[in-house]
Amino acid sequence: MAKPKTSDLLLIIIIIINAVILISSPPSLASSSSKWTPRFPGHFSRNTQPRLRQQQTSEEIRYETRYFSQRLDHFSFSEHPRFSQRYLISTEHWVGPNRLGPIFVYCGNEGDIDWFAANTGFVWEIAPQFGAMVLFPEHRYYGESIPFGSREEAYRNASTLSYLTAEQALADFAVLITELKRNFSAEDCPVVLFGGSYGGMLASWMRLKYPHIAIGALASSAPILQFEDIVPTEIFYDLVSNDFKRESTSCFNTIKESWDVFTSVGEKNDGLLELTKTFHLCRTLKRTEDLTDWLSSAYSYLAMVNYPYPSNFIMPLPGHPIREVCKKIDGSPVGTSTLEQIFEGISVFYNYTGDVECFQLDDDPHGMDGWNWQACTEMVMPTSSSWGSMFPRYDFNLSAYEEQCWNDFGVKPRPRWITTEFGGHDIKADLERFGSNIIFFNGLLDPWSGGGVLQNISESIVALVTIEGAHHIDLRASTKEDPDWLVELRETEIKLIKGWIDNYYQRKTKVFVI
Repeated sequence: MAKPKTSDLLLIIIIIINAVILISSPPSLASSSSKWTPRFPGHFSRNTQPRLRQQQTSEEIRYETRYFSQRLDHFSFSEHPRFSQRYLISTEHWVGPNRLGPIFVYCGNEGDIDWFAANTGFVWEIAPQFGAMVLFPEHRYYGESIPFGSREEAYRNASTLSYLTAEQALADFAVLITELKRNFSAEDCPVVLFGGSYGGMLASWMRLKYPHIAIGALASSAPILQFEDIVPTEIFYDLVSNDFKRESTSCFNTIKESWDVFTSVGEKNDGLLELTKTFHLCRTLKRTEDLTDWLSSAYSYLAMVNYPYPSNFIMPLPGHPIREVCKKIDGSPVGTSTLEQIFEGISVFYNYTGDVECFQLDDDPHGMDGWNWQACTEMVMPTSSSWGSMFPRYDFNLSAYEEQCWNDFGVKPRPRWITTEFGGHDIKADLERFGSNIIFFNGLLDPWSGGGVLQNISESIVALVTIEGAHHIDLRASTKEDPDWLVELRETEIKLIKGWIDNYYQRKTKVFVI
């Protein structure tokens, strides 16, 4: 396959933009920050009711929910209590082992697996044409796949959380797939992996770590390069900012200037009460930072899910939600305060339906969230904010980050472990030598695309890059509103996956003949 020139040029553009920002930025005057890694959308899966029977797919999703007795520690021979790993399975369209029917496996993310199943319509839609079994295994420590008998016990301390790692999760998937294939007498059936966001990272890593388990992987919006200094630490928030600036420069500027307003108001007598009332918060603010972090998260999520059609992925949102936010901010009557403008805009994200009476800023007050643990151990993805972004200027400070992790969990992060385990520093050379059959999709509206693979590696490791795409839009169910580029993108993915499977069948036939 010839390497598309577009993706190469887009990567160069991104690098140039960030280089210009770095060169033109004045020295940092702000104190360093230990802010958390921006969350993937999976954080919302416990708070959003799955709509499995009102799917966007053309057909109703039907599957069985089953449980598999899984080892707690795959990498030692010590006996630990097992736990039940939930998985969703459908054999409705599977042509069976005699015809070597493929098995499509979605690598579960950091949340309830039924939520991801409801938001990955692409896999369900293509299963019939491939005669495929569909399998959605849940990630350990999330959803119902909780070790030690309860969430409270599993999340009790560093000792019980120590088995929550990407390596253990991949081993879970490998063991489950192997056992299921044996139970179905389907040892020769090819497995194709799918995953979006963190799940996309897992899918690509599993293809590399367990090449005998799966013949290929579609890794959508998978920022496998967002570690250490492989990409500029500013890239995430710069891309969020670019999404807003492309819609409206005045909207971008209003948001950029609002942070000083929040600080000024918060320092006044009764300033926190004023902010509480303006933003309709359920409880009186104790710190201005709690509100600004809440707003910062919303802007980041809006960039991730800036889909061209209405969606209900993490919140009920209109199509082109950033455009709608900026319309609210820019369309405020003359004399409207900056705080009121920001409230009108942010309500598009947090209260588009108009059903929310007051806002709760923190749904996990104790910080014992699974992703926070992963970010404090191996998933250290440094981020900072440049002068050119719409966010307050700050630098990533590893020492402060380590201190926060120690205070919260009693652990010290290992920021170099992921690249040691899975690679990343010379990803092109490594994958070219040792990898095959991986699709990396990235849409450049998605801020995580800055840490994605944006260039073809080889004929079989392909980067599909779109200018308009948001966070793993290709894995979402097809809709009547899908733009032509998205339809064509999915057709390309289907063609590549079909090529993997056909090649596998040809090799099997040759072996049988010999």
